[in-house]
Amino acid sequence: MDGVIFDSERIVYELWLELSEKYGFPDLRTPYWNVIGVNARQARETFLDFYGHEFPYDFYKAEQSRLYHERYDGGRLPLKEGVRPLLHALREAKIYTALASSTRTDLVVRQLADAGLLDYFSFVVGGDQVVKSKPEPEIFLRALAGTDISPAETVVIEDSFNGIRAASRAGMRPIMVPDLLPPDMEMKNLAEAILDDLRQVQTYLGL
Repeated sequence: MDGVIFDSERIVYELWLELSEKYGFPDLRTPYWNVIGVNARQARETFLDFYGHEFPYDFYKAEQSRLYHERYDGGRLPLKEGVRPLLHALREAKIYTALASSTRTDLVVRQLADAGLLDYFSFVVGGDQVVKSKPEPEIFLRALAGTDISPAETVVIEDSFNGIRAASRAGMRPIMVPDLLPPDMEMKNLAEAILDDLRQVQTYLGL
């Protein structure tokens, strides 16, 4: 969801930058780049590993979350280019479409509903429903629960390195649409395709 459907990874990073300038903790890019695509528990551990266990992560995270919701709740999150046409095309083609996000499930459902997108998805799984965060494949495999769809015939659209790694480990077809981070050689090796936006994804999938 974040960085693929909504332009929210950029927004969250900018909010963390505000906090780093306000409270004076340096080198934000290093930990933040490593938490793109992971769940809340893994993000917390990564920040504490980088800054030390005295770092008041929970305090900063609560302030970041408050600012985020004050500014962007109620359908104000900007969509990435091509989201609605792609989702409409998938529905018209009767292709099973699930959403697997490292964000907690209740927030995923609320943000999709606020944007008028929830009904496009047959299944939604959030980061709080799995034990192992991306880059482990658990969340993507869970998205196929109760279906007869095999991983090999499943396309995963991801912006994050951890998401592409997870999709590859799941035996699925990773398509990368880069957001904050440009693809490196690892991503070029793991991804079936690297495309500029979701309009290109729609064309690539023949929809």
